Amino acid sequence: MSWLTNKRITVTGGAGFLGTYVVRKLTELGCQNIFVPRSKDYNLVDNEAVKKLYRDSNPDIVIHLAAVVGGIGANRENPGKFFYNNLMMGVQMMEQGRLLSIQKFVAIGTVCAYPKFTPVPFKEEDLWNGYPEETNAAYGLAKKMLLVQAQAYRQQYAFNAIYLLLVNLYGPGDNFEPESSHVIPALIKKCINAVEEREDKIIVWGTGKPTREFLYVEDAAEGIVLATEKYNKSDPINLGAGFEISIKDLVNLIARLTGFNGQIIWDTSKPDGQPRRCLDISEAKIEFGFKAKTAFEEGLRKTIEWYKQQRAKAKATVV
Repeated sequence: MSWLTNKRITVTGGAGFLGTYVVRKLTELGCQNIFVPRSKDYNLVDNEAVKKLYRDSNPDIVIHLAAVVGGIGANRENPGKFFYNNLMMGVQMMEQGRLLSIQKFVAIGTVCAYPKFTPVPFKEEDLWNGYPEETNAAYGLAKKMLLVQAQAYRQQYAFNAIYLLLVNLYGPGDNFEPESSHVIPALIKKCINAVEEREDKIIVWGTGKPTREFLYVEDAAEGIVLATEKYNKSDPINLGAGFEISIKDLVNLIARLTGFNGQIIWDTSKPDGQPRRCLDISEAKIEFGFKAKTAFEEGLRKTIEWYKQQRAKAKATVV
């Protein structure tokens, strides 16, 4: 029996991509009192809505997953929105949790908070050694302020807030909308579109040289639940898979798995983003026994198959 089992747990963003998996993991653990607010009912940028959420859910624990996110394009077009909305949601959720003396607050950070030229693998102590990569700095800094808040609140109020740094996620249920999707769903969609429409080329942003680390969403959910259950310190903790792959190799791999055999054209007028990303994941294993389980190619296959099924359902509905 986990000590979480009988707790009232509120999961903001619990109906979203990552949140759905976190709620499922909590349910598997035996948690029965889980509250998932919907954005149409609670606009968490509005402090009165945050207060209403706390009144309605009366949580012992808050896992704050709600965020406004997107790929490089979305970050470039919406830096103000991404900064303000993410900052206000997180700051107000944690402040109201403190005022109500909840037992624990789990804040979710992002690899985008790390400095642009962080030595690989990124260690938690490197977090303040420079400015984030420009295309997503506003988002990364807004999320990083939750670490400052969590540590300040622990110091002054003995408030139990923890902070987890996640790499890019992928998996079934991901966002495949071209305007806001991250690189893996965007590439899967491009390749499958090209195959179905018998196109002989796809265009991909950048040079293909940067590297990225990707964490399968179910593994991420397990890490978050383990940290919620077992971790109670002020130090930030990386959650990742512990590997990096170049964007060029990623594109080639997704092309192979989707059956796209055409030409890949690199649009070098578009930004690459941060040169390299790969986390040191040793602390998560030491502190709460987390290690990602899903092999990258296996996770990609599951994601591609899920997306194909969704396309087939959508076509069947239209017909």
